[in-house]
Amino acid sequence: MLFQPARFGTRALSESSTSLAASVARLPILIVLHQETSTPGRVGNALRALGYPLDIRRPRFGDPLPHTLDRHAGAVIFGGPMSANDPDDYIAAEIGWIGVPLRERRPFLGICLGAQMLAMHLGARVAPHPQGRVQIGYYPIRPTAAGHAACPDWPDRVYHWHREGFGLPAGCELLAESDDFPIQAIRTGQAFGFQFHPDVTTAMMYRWTTRGHDRFDEPGARSCLHHFADRAIYDVPERAWLNAFLTTWLRGESLDAASDFIMPIAAE
Repeated sequence: MLFQPARFGTRALSESSTSLAASVARLPILIVLHQETSTPGRVGNALRALGYPLDIRRPRFGDPLPHTLDRHAGAVIFGGPMSANDPDDYIAAEIGWIGVPLRERRPFLGICLGAQMLAMHLGARVAPHPQGRVQIGYYPIRPTAAGHAACPDWPDRVYHWHREGFGLPAGCELLAESDDFPIQAIRTGQAFGFQFHPDVTTAMMYRWTTRGHDRFDEPGARSCLHHFADRAIYDVPERAWLNAFLTTWLRGESLDAASDFIMPIAAE
């Protein structure tokens, strides 16, 4: 098991974390956000805990994207209320820019919209559910054999907030699936895409469920009450899995190589 807190004392965890942070290059992680008030949430907290500065950019508001990732340790494109199919120039620019980490074989992670952009860059279709269903709340996820090999100890349920999904691009591994939106996690080389939202903190969930309360009437959406009740059950495993993933993602390793190191759960 990756998450075995009984194996370590507080001091041992702190020393392991410090040792890891000291051993990696302190290049920043490129963070791509899509709204003025967006944050990198739990992903940002975990990356900072590993010793990585964050280079936050919002191309929607004029921030440029680098021509190379030579000065970055990796890149993350986050979600947003827009669609990868939108005609805006910044959407097309971000989708095209994903070619940079792919060509340079640098760590890349797409979350929700970011995953859909990755899939579209690789030639897959992004579209709403044919029956208009959505995933808003916690839903079961099923890791594949490739998913278990790459990312052990997947959580049983993960948090979603989306109405579009994507197909499996040619040459990608399917890491996890679900019912209404079959493609939940993909990988090609050092690039990963997650349809779900492991980045969401409690504060973010309060904002999303307050501002997006009208979405709860859509087919398949969970009620606001279930968001917080389910979080009490499913959040700790999802958080532990995310921390283990990020720890090894930036080192270019399979997560089963991390079985002897457990990063402390990042604070919110």
